[in-house]
Amino acid sequence: MNLLIFGLGYTGRAIAKAALAAGFAVTATSRAPKLQAQLGLRIIPFGGAEGAIAAATHILSTAAPDEQGDPVLARYAQDIAAAPNLRWIGYLSTTGVYGDRGGAWVDEDSLPTPGSDRTKRRVEAEQGWMKFRVAVDIFRLAGIYGPGRSMFDDLRTGQGRRVIKPGHLFGRIHRDDIAQAVLAAMHRAPLPGVNILNLVDDEPAASADVVVEAAKLLGMEPPPPVNFEDALPKMSPMAKTFWAENRKVSATKTKAALGISWKYPTYREGLRAILAEERLQAPA
Repeated sequence: MNLLIFGLGYTGRAIAKAALAAGFAVTATSRAPKLQAQLGLRIIPFGGAEGAIAAATHILSTAAPDEQGDPVLARYAQDIAAAPNLRWIGYLSTTGVYGDRGGAWVDEDSLPTPGSDRTKRRVEAEQGWMKFRVAVDIFRLAGIYGPGRSMFDDLRTGQGRRVIKPGHLFGRIHRDDIAQAVLAAMHRAPLPGVNILNLVDDEPAASADVVVEAAKLLGMEPPPPVNFEDALPKMSPMAKTFWAENRKVSATKTKAALGISWKYPTYREGLRAILAEERLQAPA
């Protein structure tokens, strides 16, 4: 089985490692050729993927759309449609496509209601990937965290903020659970048409609760609470878009369809695992 991954960022690398361990031959586009030796896979430039597409049985795109649209579809839609061996496509999207639901629940059957230009472009990209005549899995990811990308890093650098906004909850997903879900999807018998899969853990939680838990695990005092109204003027434009929307996302149907349970069903298990891994890798 030959997997081609477009984009070898934080999540793409985790999926590539899991796929290699599962017996896939993995090729990935990247601007970092040194990853070829580090990960044990084949690295190619984005502009030279025609041969890898023709050989692929599975294609996964982790590339986000820009103002011009989806970069992979713009360049390779015809090559992908003509790929002779292809039987599965996966596209990493975002739960942001569900938009603001005033704190209500959404699931895999909920229609997208994107509320920003960024998430509108995501919906357009999803629709582009849905047009192929093989099994297409659209993975809608919540906030991604994991080793090297967690609240521990923010607290250690003094960037962690304990923002209080009652009733506002966020979904999140550990990097390794993303890899687990994508591998499970690739291993199941290809299902006809398009499948929507939500990758989000089992407990939507307030941002401030995650900050307090991470601080406790580090043995430090959490930063002082800050009311949302006071924090808002100092937020980046991206952060403001996240806080502008409030929803709870269910992945119950996704887990049943893939036959999995999350390794880290809440942020508590995820944070403890990250800290344990950091300590294991720390110099003696």
